This record gives sequence, C-alpha cells and structure tokens, in this order.
Amino acid sequence: MADPATYRPAPGEIPDAPGVYRFRDADGRVIYVGKAKSLRSRLSSYFQDVAGLHPRTQTMVTTASSVQWTVVGTEVEALALEYSWIKEFDPRFNVKYRDDKSYPYLAVTLAEQFPRVQVMRGAKRKGTRYFGPYAHAWAIRETVDLLLRVFPVRTCSAGVFKRAAQQGRPCLLGYIDKCSAPCVGRISPEDHHRLAEEFCDFMAGDTSRFERRLTRRMQEAAAELDYEQAARLRDDIATLRRATERNAVVLPDGTDADVFGLAGDELEAAVQVFHVRDGRIRGQRGWVVEKVENLTDAELVEHLLQQVYGTEEDSDGSAVPREVLVPVLPTDVEQVESWLSGIRGSRVRVRVPQRGDKRELAQTVLKNAEHALVLHRTRRAGDLTSRSQALREIQEALGLPSAPLRIECYDVSHNQGTFQSASMVVFEDGLARKSEYRLFSVRGPRGEGAADDTAAMHEVITRRFRRYLAERSEASDVELGDGADDDEPLVSGPIDESTGKPRRFAYPPNLVVVDGGPPQVAAAAAALAELGIDDVALCGLAKRLEEVWLPGDDYPVILQRSSEGLYLLQRVRDEAHRFAINAHRKRRSKGMTASVLDDVPGLGPARQKALLRHFGSVKRLRAASVEEIATVPGMGERTAAAVVAALLPADAASVEPSEVAEPAPAHDDPPVDPAPDAVAQSAGMLGT
Repeated sequence: MADPATYRPAPGEIPDAPGVYRFRDADGRVIYVGKAKSLRSRLSSYFQDVAGLHPRTQTMVTTASSVQWTVVGTEVEALALEYSWIKEFDPRFNVKYRDDKSYPYLAVTLAEQFPRVQVMRGAKRKGTRYFGPYAHAWAIRETVDLLLRVFPVRTCSAGVFKRAAQQGRPCLLGYIDKCSAPCVGRISPEDHHRLAEEFCDFMAGDTSRFERRLTRRMQEAAAELDYEQAARLRDDIATLRRATERNAVVLPDGTDADVFGLAGDELEAAVQVFHVRDGRIRGQRGWVVEKVENLTDAELVEHLLQQVYGTEEDSDGSAVPREVLVPVLPTDVEQVESWLSGIRGSRVRVRVPQRGDKRELAQTVLKNAEHALVLHRTRRAGDLTSRSQALREIQEALGLPSAPLRIECYDVSHNQGTFQSASMVVFEDGLARKSEYRLFSVRGPRGEGAADDTAAMHEVITRRFRRYLAERSEASDVELGDGADDDEPLVSGPIDESTGKPRRFAYPPNLVVVDGGPPQVAAAAAALAELGIDDVALCGLAKRLEEVWLPGDDYPVILQRSSEGLYLLQRVRDEAHRFAINAHRKRRSKGMTASVLDDVPGLGPARQKALLRHFGSVKRLRAASVEEIATVPGMGERTAAAVVAALLPADAASVEPSEVAEPAPAHDDPPVDPAPDAVAQSAGMLGT
C-alpha cells in the first residue's frame, strides 16, 4: 500500500477553482474520478490522517499513487466532465449502477426512409425514437400488434423489405392490412413517414386526438350509409382504447415526470424509476449499486441522474422529462437542474414530492426498490461468495501472497501447425473482462509459424510481457511535472499520451494460467525468466485430469472436483480455448479461400465468380475447353486459354504456348511481416 503523503501535492499547487480530479494507481489506471467546487478544499480532505477517513476512502487513497486534476469554468461543466470520465475509465472506486436486468424498448427508426417499428435492447442510436423501457418484450409486441390496425407502419427487417420490393409482392402483414406495404409502393415515403410520426405521437401520450379523429370519420361514414367502413372505424377506436388502457392513469393528464426510489444499506442500494408520460406509466427500470465509496443518499442521487440522463447529451434530449422526482435532493441541485435543462432544451425541475398523488407514486416506487434489493441479495449472495472463495482457494493452493485479482490465461490453436493463433483472456475479481482480451498470430523465428505448442507458448508469453516491459520503461522515462501546466501536473504511467487511455498491455497480471501441462508451463516460465520477470505467478491446467502444474514441480497440485477455485480456473481455461479456436477458424477459412484461379492474369474476383457460377464447380471448369470457357460473358479466348493452362497439368495441356498468357511469377518466399514485434490486436481481430 502506498502512503498518501508520498504523492500529496503542495497546497499552493492546487487551484481554488471548480474542476475534476483523478486518482491513479501504480500502473497508471484511473481508480477514482470526482468533481469539486474547490479542488484545493476537496483534495486536501483526502490527505488528512488516514485513520480519520472512511474505510473505503482509506483503501482508495492507499491504493492510489498519484492524483491529477483539470480546471473547468463552471460546476455544470465539472458535472458533465466527471460523467464522461467515469464512463471512459470505469474507475473501480466510483459508484457503479448496474441494470438489474436487460430492458426492452419500443423503437421507431425515424431516420430511415421507411421507418420501422421494432423491439430493441442495448445502446440507443441516433435518429431513433424510443418508448419504454418495458418489463417484458411480449408486452411491447402485443401493444404493437393492436396499434398496427390503426397505424400500419412497417415492422419487417431490411432483408424482408428488400426481397418484397424485388418480387413486387408484400408480406403477409401487407395482405391483412397491418402494414401499408411501402415496399411495393402502396404508400409514398412521405405518407409512410407521417404515419410513423403519428404512431410516435400516440405512444407519447397524445391519444385523445386520434380517438376524436376516428370518431368523426365513423360518424361521417354512417351518415353516408357506408356501414362497413363505419364498423371498421368503430373497431379501430376500440383498439386504441384497449391499447390506452394497458397503461393505468396514475397522475393528472399532462404530467411528464420520472419518479425515483432508493433503498439500501452501507454496502448496496437498489434504485427504481417509473417513467410517467402524459399521466401514465410508460416504463420502469432498475439498478443495483455497489457502494465502493462513502456516499450519502444525496450524492448517490446525483450520480444516478448522471447515469440515467448522461447518455442523452448527444441526442435531442426527449428522454429528459419536465420534472424529476427524487427521494432526496442532490448535493448541487441547481447545477443538476441547469445540466438537465441544457440537455432537454427547456426548464427541468428536480424536487422531492411532499403530498398528493406524486407522493403516493413515490412510495410505490420505493416499495419496488426494496423488493428489488431483497431479490438482488438472494441472487447475488451465492455468486459473490463463490467468487471470493474461488480466489481464496487459488491463493492457498498456489501459495500466492495475495488473492489473484487479475488472471490472464493463454491458449494456442492450430491445424497441424498451420494458421497458428493464440488467445489471451483476462478475468478480474473472478469475472471476465472482455475489453482486455487479446489475440496473437504466431509467427515463429522465420515467419512460418512455431515448431510446436511449447514454442508457440514461449513466443506469445515473450511478446506479451516484452510489450509490458517496453510500456513500463517508456512510462518510467517520463519525469513528474516535466512540461506540465501549473494547474495540472503530469503524472507518469502507462497511458498513451495521444489518446489519454491505458496502453494495451499496461497492467501486469497477478497470475498467468496456460492451457497445458509441464511442457507448456516450462515454456512460459522460460519466457518470463528470459525477460527478468519474477513477480508474476504462473501455473498450467491440464485437460485430462484437471491437474494444476507449477513451474519446476514434479507433481501437480490437486484441487477437489467440487472446489470453487478449480471451477474458476476451468472457466478461465475454457474461455481462452474458445477465444483461440474461434480466431484460428477465422484465419483458416480466410486462408482457404485462395484459389488456383488467383494466379491467372486478368482474372479478377468478378470473372472467377462468373466462371464458377457457369460451370458449377472447379472440377467441371477443369474439364472445359478453351472455346467453352470463352463463351462465358466477360471472358476472351486469351484469358480462357490462361485459365486452362492454370488448371491442367503441364503434360496434359493441349493449348499452344502462344495462346496462353504469361503466368504470374511465383513467390516462394514467405510474406514479410511488417511488424514482427507487434502484439495481437484487440478482441475480435487478429494481429498482422
């Protein structure tokens, strides 16, 4: 643990102005982000007697090894910058709001030429109008199915829409009048877009306008004795009323508010929010908070509002209501209101309901939060306990000085020595951290791949930790305060100065796990020894008997089959195997697409496809004559002769040399890798 006095800035260096500050650990990782009206006053509070700090704050300041700050003009700017940094760096000591489940939304893609109504989850997209979130996807689909009778907006995917347009026939929904069939031109793009906007208006709460319009049209049809049309309009009105009744009226018409409830203790808290639009509950959402820092309820609410509405900064702000009802006011309520008003584009009030219907609804939301907290504790108890137990068992079995909070596992996959690929997966606190996964293309000493699995493992470990040492050495060459402004000292660390983000291999693991037995472990140990790394634990997990091997030991460490520690190591090993084999398959499939036709001069991908489409296979193409090949559109006699020469053996070729184009020169040398020391790209891409 670091002594906060070793990195405490001098009092005169800290400006007495609003700003945002970051604490970093010894590896340069941002572990806490905060804002302050006065940076001097706030930061000084962290460097008092450690015994007087809250236990979680003690852990944070002793884990950190440096602090830096950024001065901003106003407290509202500090609020926005704090949120963006928390979102970018994901600091471990900041409060984290995790959704207690994945919520579906009803989305209307208004940015498309023909807007589509669909159920969506995940991140929101620009140009799309969202309604919800809802508790169940089936509830959205039932509502949409009802409303398509009145608002026949497109619901099909892009592929179905394109296929219907090519065939000139609409899908089933078009025949049963639940789609206006813009794919076949039954409705113009402008009219269909207007129809989608009316659908959005109805979902936003403007229901009475459409009901009055349909009632007027029904009366007109009845007056003209068009009873069939009048009956249809009557049924449409009933449909709208059924869809409206699905959302109970809880507040007076026109109420536009989000109602929050908060329930918790010193360690955890559950948050629920009801989205009320036009007096009706349009959606519900929940989060569970792990209090990794000492926060009051007011500070929790402030962070919660950042979490909920921060993502709306780049949108039109339609998700921010006119009124936000909270259990307690945030610490800087005026700044929060100013920030929300800037996002919405009009005045937003943040207040605590005191009486009436809004107070009763707030009590209902609070009860939901209390139930959500009980449910979360029931579900999480076993999982949290098992992860802690697993890390403790691994520590005891391997004789580690502390629990391996960061575990990296490596595996190699190949097909008889070809397309060799290796994976690095990362588990932190017993959970997979997929953003830290890496892939390696095994090259070997001459760029032709490694001789065997042990050589491949040696190469991968060497490349990973050589990169780590290089980044650490580069960071250590940076002197504190060199070239920095007086208001923001430069802090050394494995941070890319061009992006401000951690470098790819900046953080060393507590434990390295290799997929294999003594040979693989020995190869990894030799690589670490050659680099002079002696502070990283190493072990291997053999598949056959699930034995744990340590470097230089003649006998394995045996963990019980029911051991949580063994189960965690198996999960890490299996994840590394899955990641490596997927990368290998991608490389193999990409490498096998090479064809003998690739070397034919003048024969590009389009002509190759035309030939294979005409003859059906390479076997039939090989049996074809020059004249038959020349009949394919786009092929000439000279190119056809070159194709025959490329496919037939030299002694079987019946084509005159003068008729054959000169073949492309052969390349016997292996391709030269432009970056032999570069490590693999991030997850999902192979290093080249």
